[in-house]
Amino acid sequence: MAGPQRTIAILTGGGDVPGLNPAIRGITIRAMRDGYRVVGIRHGWAGLVDYEARDGADNSEHVQVLTEAIVNRAGRTGGTFLHTSRARPSHLPRERVPAHLTGYDQPINDVTKDVLRNLEHIGVDVLIPIGGDDTLSYGKRLHDEGVNVVAIPKTMDNDVHGTDYCIGFSTCVTRTIELTHRLRTSAGSHERFLVIEVFGRYAGFTALLPTMAGAADRCVIPEHPVDVEQLAELLTKDRNRNPSRYAVVLVSEGARLSTHDGMSFEGEEADMFGHRKLGGIGERVGAALKAASAKYNNGRRVEIVNQKLGYLVRSGEPDALDSIVPMAFGNLAIDLIKRKEFGRLVSIHRGFYDSVPIGTVTSEKKVVDVPKYYDTNRLRPIYEFDGKPLFIMTSD
Repeated sequence: MAGPQRTIAILTGGGDVPGLNPAIRGITIRAMRDGYRVVGIRHGWAGLVDYEARDGADNSEHVQVLTEAIVNRAGRTGGTFLHTSRARPSHLPRERVPAHLTGYDQPINDVTKDVLRNLEHIGVDVLIPIGGDDTLSYGKRLHDEGVNVVAIPKTMDNDVHGTDYCIGFSTCVTRTIELTHRLRTSAGSHERFLVIEVFGRYAGFTALLPTMAGAADRCVIPEHPVDVEQLAELLTKDRNRNPSRYAVVLVSEGARLSTHDGMSFEGEEADMFGHRKLGGIGERVGAALKAASAKYNNGRRVEIVNQKLGYLVRSGEPDALDSIVPMAFGNLAIDLIKRKEFGRLVSIHRGFYDSVPIGTVTSEKKVVDVPKYYDTNRLRPIYEFDGKPLFIMTSD
């Protein structure tokens, strides 16, 4: 006689990216065909915080039973139909603790024991969190607490340590290239510097790779503080060489203007992972470039076209790679579950699908190896490819 049906739960946390729905579809279809029941935890970790472990409670806003029909409808679309949040159950503000949870009166509370109780009440045998290092760091916490966890990496910045590739990165780079090429018409019409702010809090991959593809003349990344005088001189030379008299620079949102200058933030409020919202470095670089440009342009300042790409590169349907890799990651996760290899992160290493311990996520930050991949004199990529992985900015 067959044993009781085992349940896999999926959740998506952090920012939305194209490729999440294909991942959910890949997991669900494979898991159901292998005899598992699949549920989606809605709103990321917040769904497990707000769930009420009481028979008869209405938890339809927090848990959704998944079927092939549901995931097939969503599988070709962008975003995440399970919705997402930046909730962190181990660092929950008092005002965010649900009314049905008692005993939490500190300014910041750890409700993990209730999350564990809720997982048991739902009947979850294996949890698959899909997210970046913040989301996955709490996945590791649950693994340490005894939950069977298999994780999938997702982030526009491609900055999860332990994998060459994260869901969402290819679409981000594709859209960045497309939108930068569109903006060239305005920059060329007015003979200006085009300054584009792109994603990248700590890692500059989303600025470096499009520049390598020819979308920009120069790029500014978080790993190397930029000297505006140097950038102005280089862009002026680029502009003078261009028959249309314009030049383009991509600026990571986490970039800094000097070694003594911090990141640019939109406000003071931080999320539960301690991150303030980045924004404004593109405008700061643009203003500094305009002021410095006269020195290299016969005393006349070069005007600026300034644009922040923001949500334009994370919205809409996934590209080809972010349709294929999430499907593969989902199947890899089920393979690990069937082998009872828990506490793993599915990954790609030097072009091959693989997995690593989930603790790898928090072991160190994944950033651009500047000496290998970024020419600090030219403020652009190093064009050396022999023997390098496909995503050449990753660690060997």
